[in-house]
Amino acid sequence: MAAGNEVSTTYYIQHHLQNLTFGHHPVNGWSLAHSAEEAVEMGFWAIHLDTMGWSIAMGLLFIWLFRKAGKAATTGVPGGLQNAVEMVVEFIENLTRSTFHGRNPHIAPLALTLFVWILFMNALKILPVDYGPVLFSKLGVDYMKIVPTTDVNATLGMALGVFGLILYYNFKVKGVGGFARELSLTPFNHWALIPFNLVLEIVSLLVKPFSLAMRLFGNMFAGEVIFILIAMLPFWAIWILDVPWAIFHILVVTLQAFIFTVLTVVYLSAAHEHH
Repeated sequence: MAAGNEVSTTYYIQHHLQNLTFGHHPVNGWSLAHSAEEAVEMGFWAIHLDTMGWSIAMGLLFIWLFRKAGKAATTGVPGGLQNAVEMVVEFIENLTRSTFHGRNPHIAPLALTLFVWILFMNALKILPVDYGPVLFSKLGVDYMKIVPTTDVNATLGMALGVFGLILYYNFKVKGVGGFARELSLTPFNHWALIPFNLVLEIVSLLVKPFSLAMRLFGNMFAGEVIFILIAMLPFWAIWILDVPWAIFHILVVTLQAFIFTVLTVVYLSAAHEHH
């Protein structure tokens, strides 16, 4: 490949993987600042505006669709939207009943919210990779990543929220003493092995949000990179590869939303168990 092509290829990939950032960011640069000095003045913390915007938009879409289905629900012949919503609700209800072994009326709504919200955010990946950047460039916006789950900040934020609930229910159900005994006397119920148990259990506890976040991010980001690489091929090759990969990715999009949801329910179920 010629040097000029290498530069253009590198720029194309970097441009599509760049977030619209407000504030100083040591990796992604300064998307809304005209100079390094101006970016530093804006502060150390950075906000990925596209990740925030699209994730909020998908959340609002979820609320609007389910509210619309609820208001239009009928005992007669249901419409297409009501059928789809009832299928998703029944699926999550069965998942929660088979996976969650405690008594908590909030777990099923939480699982439903996570599954549909992540599914909607992942589904944005089905749109051609050039549509978002090209459309927003005409509006004067330099960068636009429309899939929030390809940003580790989004997936880690959701995972930390789940981690907070894990800690909350561990303390609420077991109490401070019960949770401390579980950490110190599991898996080996002997006082001499308390230091070993603590290290093992604390590491296991901290790995949960990290694995949740990185699994979702890694799969979505890898798929995005492949879409970008396909988009760089000749026009005739794009349709040969892009359509099958997009069809296959429908499964990946749904599967990753399901995995994040079911692991969340499993972790919260463990938090409700008495040992």
